[in-house]
This record gives sequence, structure tokens and C-alpha cells, in this order.
Amino acid sequence: MTRSRIGVAAALAALVAAAAPGAPGAVAQERFTLRFNHVLGPSEPYHQGFQTWAQRVRERTNGGLTIQVFHSAQLGVEEDIIEQIRQGANIGQNTDSARLGNYVKGIAVMNGPYFAETIEEVAKVADSPTVKGWVDELATRHGLQVVCFDWVQGARHFFTNKPVRRPEDLAGLRIRTPPAPIWQESIRALGAAPVAMAFGEMYPGLQQRAIDGVELVWNNIPAGRFNEVLRYANETRHILLINFQVVSARWFQRLPGDYQAALVEECRKAGQETSRRIVELEDKVRADLKAKGMTVVSDVDIEAFKRAGARAYEALGITDALAAVRRDMRR
Repeated sequence: MTRSRIGVAAALAALVAAAAPGAPGAVAQERFTLRFNHVLGPSEPYHQGFQTWAQRVRERTNGGLTIQVFHSAQLGVEEDIIEQIRQGANIGQNTDSARLGNYVKGIAVMNGPYFAETIEEVAKVADSPTVKGWVDELATRHGLQVVCFDWVQGARHFFTNKPVRRPEDLAGLRIRTPPAPIWQESIRALGAAPVAMAFGEMYPGLQQRAIDGVELVWNNIPAGRFNEVLRYANETRHILLINFQVVSARWFQRLPGDYQAALVEECRKAGQETSRRIVELEDKVRADLKAKGMTVVSDVDIEAFKRAGARAYEALGITDALAAVRRDMRR
């Protein structure tokens, strides 16, 4: 072999060695960062669950995909974040089907009154062809990639300064809701006047009597100190709060396939663990709030609320969507 050929062979060998995994001269694989936003406080179970998700994804991708978790809406309000996501930003958001219903109408049923009542029922929804179709439409037509919706925050109840046992007891009360049609119509159907308001504005809103109450899950109450301004916890269980984790479809498609799998699979795992933990915590939170003077109203006429809640689906014209998902869940 001539000296020139030896030189070429050596150069090629060096290039192959440099490209080998773990080689000192290897070209580094592109790294990705997801800035993940949620509205809840740092003491909430969800925040801890999101941090667990982030840690597992980082470990599984050897640092190639990093999730930075921001609590208390540090990156901005939910609606603004969702629009940034649609434009392709490397931002994620904990949201719900009520807000996603602004883009794909039918999916809003998943945050409607008494849609599901247990974590096990929510698990069945993941296999629903109808829901899968809505999720695909969110990604292809609206730029919103659903990573998973295994995060169940618990049942929502009305927290007020008067006891509520039937829908008529809510008459005249201004109840804070998120700004999405299914939330608004659900609260209206159940008997109250809905008031759209950001999560962080609720405490001062109650102090200033801009609203008369809120509808939240048990774990939100001590985290937001709402027991300081509200006396009654009315266990209506009117909405089982299913949360969705969404990212930009454009950003998601840029991820290597194994990174996509890590993001989705660890999201589901952390979500299911967090959901179970929330159920376990609710009894303790409930007992603690009773000890601090909050009155729990448990003799609620649930059947009356279910009948009233059906009007929300009718008002929004999504009764067929509801029926389709429920058929899927019975299969």
C-alpha cells in the first residue's frame, strides 16, 4: 500500500472511530429542552409528579431530553401558553379537555359533569377510538400534541360560604370557573352563575366578594389557603378532573423516536402514580380541613346534580360525542 493510501485509510478509520457511540471524538447528539408550565403551587402533588416525570425522562435519555418544570404559572397563563405551543415553542402545559375543546369540540366531554367517576373509568378512555381520533386532530390540525392524559386530579366539589345539597342551593351564587365553554355551561347547568377567572386570582376574588365560591379538588384548598375565606365543602363530585399534558406537535416530531417514547411512557407512569397518591391524600386533607373549622356537606343529592349536569352537554351540542365515548368504554 502506498504512503498516500495508508494516509487515506488512517483518516477513514479515525472518522469511524469518532462516530462510534461513546467515542471521545463522537459528534454529540442534539439535546432538547422542554419548559413545562402548570398553574398549581409547589406543594401540590402534581408539581412533585411533574418533577418525577422530568427526572425519569432525563435519566432514560442520558440527559438528551430535559424537562424544566415551572409551577404557579411562572411562564404565563394557560391560554397564552397553549397558543405559544401551537406556534412550535418548546413549552409544555398541564391543561384539560375543556380548553382543548376550543380546538376540537368533542373532546370537551371529558371535563363535563359526571363523565367519569373513577380512575379505572378514565383508563378505559385511553383505548377509545373516538378519543384517539380527537387527539390526532389536535396534533395534525391545531399543532397540539397530547403526550398523555393519565393525570387525574380528583373529583371537583363546590366550596362556598353556605351549604349546598341540591342544584337549587347554588341559585344566585357566583362560582369561579376556568374560561372554557364546557366549564361555563357545566356550572350554569348545575345551578350557579359561572365567573371566568384565572387560578391565581381566586383568593383575592373571594376576599373582595367578586365571587361567592369556587369548584376545585380537595388538594387545591389547603395549597391555596381557600379554607381561610370559605366555610363549606359540598361534596358534589360533579367533575372528575382529567388533566392533559400537551406539547407542540412540531417540536415533538423533531424528537428522536426513543425520546418520544420516553416522554410519553414516563408521562403515563408518573401520571398514574400521582393520581393514586392524590386519592390517598384526599382523606387526610379532608380531615385536616374539618379540624380547622371547615364544614363538610356529604348528604348531597348526587342524582339531582347528575340530571342537572346533562344540560351542559345539550347546551354545547356534544351529546353525540358523549354517547360515542361511552359506547367505546363499554366495549
